[in-house]
Amino acid sequence: MKIAYVVDDTLDKPDGVQQYVLSVGEWMRKQGHEVHYIVGQSARTDIANVHSVAWNVPVPFNGNRLTIPLWVSKRRIRQLFDAYDFDVLHVQMPYSPLMAHRVLRMAAPNVVRVGTFHILPNSRLVDYMTRCLRYVVRGSLRQLDLVYAVSDAAKQFADRAFCFSAEVLPNAIRLQPFLRAKPLPEYEKSLNVVYLNRLVPRKGPHLLLQAIDYLVHDLAYKRRFKVLVCGKGEMDEELRSYITDHQLEDYVEMLGFVPEKTKARYLASADIAIYPSTGGESFGIVLLEGMAAARGVVLAGNNPGYSCVMKPFPDQLLDPTDTAKLAARIRTYLNNPTKRRDVVRAQRKLARQYDIDEIGEKLLQAYKHALRKRRSVQ
Repeated sequence: MKIAYVVDDTLDKPDGVQQYVLSVGEWMRKQGHEVHYIVGQSARTDIANVHSVAWNVPVPFNGNRLTIPLWVSKRRIRQLFDAYDFDVLHVQMPYSPLMAHRVLRMAAPNVVRVGTFHILPNSRLVDYMTRCLRYVVRGSLRQLDLVYAVSDAAKQFADRAFCFSAEVLPNAIRLQPFLRAKPLPEYEKSLNVVYLNRLVPRKGPHLLLQAIDYLVHDLAYKRRFKVLVCGKGEMDEELRSYITDHQLEDYVEMLGFVPEKTKARYLASADIAIYPSTGGESFGIVLLEGMAAARGVVLAGNNPGYSCVMKPFPDQLLDPTDTAKLAARIRTYLNNPTKRRDVVRAQRKLARQYDIDEIGEKLLQAYKHALRKRRSVQ
């Protein structure tokens, strides 16, 4: 089959949607299918068959910084369809009326159209905007053969906002690089709390630092440990200033952006991998990466998306805005290596359920079934 993954945003960022389409696309390619990516403005040259069809502009949305496409010409889309006779278009939702909507509308009748819903709103404004979007793109919504949501929480919102019944098919990740990862030598013998995520308010890096400040100064915690903050984002300077102002330089290391090839090794160095997000999460790929790689416990913000993933581990969900309780939870796990080790096997067992080999095969069979159904009525 010829399969095209459609993403309004750029493919240059390592965010959840991009990770999803690249993981699924690479798996499909290894099964012998021809995979393409129809995307907004992207500069990547390390991936085959990337078709950048739009100029994009950056906007804040749902607590993130993303890019949205400007108008895409019908001529550009026709050229793409003339050059490649796609069997499947798999679009990431919600999508723009200026790009993905036009791609779906212009595809031939025998092309299977699949959508995957990725967001959960973190504000009433985002909720309202998404509901309004339904009316703008309703023509292409009616053409979708299959609609998935990445979690129960995302499904509930998708069903409410777009008035259809989505099927839950979780995000998939390539687990083997994380399961095989070894700790970095410089952190192998130290006790490490690892934050690996974007440095934006919704992800809660400032809440982690507040808890560390409380742990060190208010609770007078004396045991030596390190906090490794990995990532980049708009809060970088603010976090560095906080570390200096609160005399946390002996504890916190700001490591900046971590490339994909070393990300698993940082997580493998984690005695505590922590994700103190306050909301707006539809799933939690980062949690699964942490579960697969960490030598210790994964702690996560208690929001609907993360809760779907962390359901077997309720004691590891926390309110990141409660500084005292967050500090106490970190102290508990820092002090108890047995408690950390006991949960590792269960975490890895759960992560294996989301391996790309499991999810990819389900998606491939759904493509084939929808394609047979489409072409039997042509």
